[in-house]
Amino acid sequence: MPERYVHRHRVTFDETNVVGNVYFAHYVRWQGHCRERFLLDRAPGVLAMLAGDFVLVTVDCSVEFYAESFAGDLVEIRMELDRMAGNRLTMVFDYVRRDDGGEQLLARGRQSVACMRRAEHGLQPAAVPEELREALAPYDPAGAGR
Repeated sequence: MPERYVHRHRVTFDETNVVGNVYFAHYVRWQGHCRERFLLDRAPGVLAMLAGDFVLVTVDCSVEFYAESFAGDLVEIRMELDRMAGNRLTMVFDYVRRDDGGEQLLARGRQSVACMRRAEHGLQPAAVPEELREALAPYDPAGAGR
């Protein structure tokens, strides 16, 4: 079983709607937080590259919802690599509520990003940086990046 990168988030009242559950758009935002924390923790050189001509472009993302979440919940966003092909990476995310009663799967998400470089005539595909490949290797269930 591969490792999963885990980002823990405590839900706040401002993330809920008038009904009291978490507004759906926050799950997509949490995907971004998880991805950014992963880069900070495991591939900081890639973040430094973003100050230059290197760009990570989100190509698509989605979330499927299974249960509601509320203010005060501790949600773990668990990320693993689904596939790596060419200049693209696809990660999958499980959103799991943790409490004294155990765990509950709240949602599943998916996000694809493309590695690109700014060029004179727009963005051009770029190779996945080696630091990022190495950082993702423990989170690759099927050796997709190799």
